[in-house]
Amino acid sequence: MTSELAALAALDCRSGAPRLAPDELKSRQKALPDWQYANDRLTKTFSFANYYETIAFVNAVAYVAHRQDHHPDLSVHYNRVVVAYSTHDAGGVTLNDCICAAKVEALRA
Repeated sequence: MTSELAALAALDCRSGAPRLAPDELKSRQKALPDWQYANDRLTKTFSFANYYETIAFVNAVAYVAHRQDHHPDLSVHYNRVVVAYSTHDAGGVTLNDCICAAKVEALRA
């Protein structure tokens, strides 16, 4: 199911993307292994062997974000990256956040 979600393209949010209802969010989250929902955002920590791998991943996430025009918050450390998705205008998690999280997840597949 992650690949199905990753195959979708993020929608234009400027017209107001709706926040996902709790039951839909739970359903979508099943396709996102180890992504956690808290404080109105989806987050996952990715671990790496070294700084080079960490930054290579950050650059890949930046490419996904640019292509989808939907940008996560990133917390970058020596050997890990915390990726967090939320849509500010919607006040929480939208379908776009799940789509982009799936695309980021696919980077590690």
